[in-house]
Amino acid sequence: MGTGKPKSFNVRERIVRLKLIDGTLVNGQVNVAHEPGYDRLSDLVRETEDSFLVLFNVTLYGRENENPVKHKTLFVNKTHILWIEPDEEQK
Repeated sequence: MGTGKPKSFNVRERIVRLKLIDGTLVNGQVNVAHEPGYDRLSDLVRETEDSFLVLFNVTLYGRENENPVKHKTLFVNKTHILWIEPDEEQK
């Protein structure tokens, strides 16, 4: 039986940009504080237990100058990611 206390989560947000195989560009945040010793963006993407990358505060940009679409949370299948990069301008 549980103790009734909610599980606490460490959150270390990182702004990222990524491109999906269909050409969609995605800007959003990920939590890189996944597990002790796995706190880099590359660890999060390379980790094989989770097939999906969870992003929040997301903006999607379509292939043909479509209006951007905003989402609070987005689950992206890692096999659909062409490239991903951290936002180097964040502090």
